[in-house]
Amino acid sequence: METPDLNLAALAAAYRDGSLTPTQVVERVLARIEATRESNAWIHVLPAAALRARAAELEARGPGGLPLYGVPFAIKDNIDLAGVPTTAACPEFAYTPERSAAVVERLLAAGAIAVGKTNLDQFATGLVGTRSPYGACRNAFDPAYVSGGSSAGSAVAVANGTVAFGLGTDTAGSGRVPAAFNNLVGLKPTCGLLSGRGVVPACRTIDSVSIFALTAADARAVLDVAAGYDGEDPFSRPPPAGAPAVLPEPGFRFGVPLPGQLEFFDDPESEALFTLAVSHLESLGGTAVAIDFAPFLEAARLLYEGPWVAERYAAIRAFIEAGPERLLPVTRRIIEPGIEPTAVAAFEARYRLAELKRAADRVLAGVDLVITPTAGTIYTIAAVEADPVRLNSNLGTYTNFMNLLDYSAVAVPAGFRHDGLPLGVTLFAPAFHDRKLLELGGRLHQAADTGLGATGRPLPALASAPAPGSDGARLEMVVCGAHLSGLPLNHQLTDRGGRLLARTRTAPRYRFYALPGGPPFRPGLVRVEEGGGAVEVEVWDLPAEHYGGFVAGIPAPLGIGTLELENGATAQGFLCEAYAVAGAEEITGLGSWRRYLELKGPG
Repeated sequence: METPDLNLAALAAAYRDGSLTPTQVVERVLARIEATRESNAWIHVLPAAALRARAAELEARGPGGLPLYGVPFAIKDNIDLAGVPTTAACPEFAYTPERSAAVVERLLAAGAIAVGKTNLDQFATGLVGTRSPYGACRNAFDPAYVSGGSSAGSAVAVANGTVAFGLGTDTAGSGRVPAAFNNLVGLKPTCGLLSGRGVVPACRTIDSVSIFALTAADARAVLDVAAGYDGEDPFSRPPPAGAPAVLPEPGFRFGVPLPGQLEFFDDPESEALFTLAVSHLESLGGTAVAIDFAPFLEAARLLYEGPWVAERYAAIRAFIEAGPERLLPVTRRIIEPGIEPTAVAAFEARYRLAELKRAADRVLAGVDLVITPTAGTIYTIAAVEADPVRLNSNLGTYTNFMNLLDYSAVAVPAGFRHDGLPLGVTLFAPAFHDRKLLELGGRLHQAADTGLGATGRPLPALASAPAPGSDGARLEMVVCGAHLSGLPLNHQLTDRGGRLLARTRTAPRYRFYALPGGPPFRPGLVRVEEGGGAVEVEVWDLPAEHYGGFVAGIPAPLGIGTLELENGATAQGFLCEAYAVAGAEEITGLGSWRRYLELKGPG
């Protein structure tokens, strides 16, 4: 049975033209799980009957309004799925939740198919994927090598073509190192952007739910569904209005650590791939800027050499004190000393971290982003088992500081060594610059041309690439809601090569409403003869060849019509059918969708 192309665009197209159904995809997923069982990627796969029932439910419902219709995904087994045991790779710790994690609830509501729970380094403590009683997770390209961890199984299940995307968690690099080692895009979102409710904590104050995907566009599509403020998670936070989704034009500046501050652990091919990635960024219009990486490296050492290991102890204190022998020896060796740091040491480390963040932020202020290796090298499973702590520590050189310093990051494939093993680079920027990094990450992945995971399939062309025979014509589009810069659906413009032309207001002839439903939440703009107001809008333009596809995806009751702007000009843009605003909350007086979201608060 042929493995389907699980790139989200290809999967959606196959559903539209009828060449695939969710039931057929489920059958192929089950066959793929059986064929790759020796990878040790899975801890618990849902019964075939349950997966088939979910597929049938979706087929009866239809794809309308479901942005992830029929998309199979994996869940790291420290993230709750209702009715399925959560083990955190420790059988004695297992419990069966009645409710799914918030992020899983969002994905299921968008039509995705949860396939099961995946293997991990026990209690998410490790970057190797070998610290599990369910077996060492094996690299998708060479089973003698580590998969990376701790989100090992989710990465391998995406890379080997079993699922379209996978959920991980990332405290020290667990959502990025496995991406590098399996030729994937690994998004480490800004802490709090995705809810942590229903996730077994590692270091609760700096944990982040992460996303593994075959492409940056896929990661962005999942992020748009999964992200959202959760009032039940005390560490959840909404993005600020105007968070950047694209880099400045015409060029951008990216930081590169000084040569003496880069460590490749005697792997010259890794160094060569990093140098190549820097060249690719330059070819994409970037200017490389040498930066002092010292404050970032010192902050990284604080994660395990400082008192933050006490937070790992606090996360499972009752369990470890009731029987520490239930942990794997290497996990116990790392977590158990967490009882030792004093409150004085914790405050001293916190003060030092504040100093380091100030220094790191100053460096970051001089560039638009920074590029580093994701990991300096890769190791065999045998080597890691012989020297588990030191080699694991090496893999965290470029990842451990990220959440301590509150940055966003995306790991992107960089290429392959001569032995066929992939390695990657990481792009990072301030908090809430996630979509900006994904936009550039997609272009960098295209330049590296590494294909889709370990599936052997080529990368799809970027949606914004000019179509053959394009005459360069562009058409304007006025947006007032979820397509505004930095908001959840803005990528639908940027993916198609959209450019922001202006921020302005409509003529004072419109009433503005918050429509029911979501996420994503949407407004409705209705023209009236009297009693209207002016509403903030953005004017974009799109390549003519992508305009029709964009408009075709607009769901009722929204549509495209002629809007009048405050300067008297007219342009095509979003309008709403009048019938749909009956009972909707009118927000004309606010004059801005962003202002409404700010006042509405998270949710």
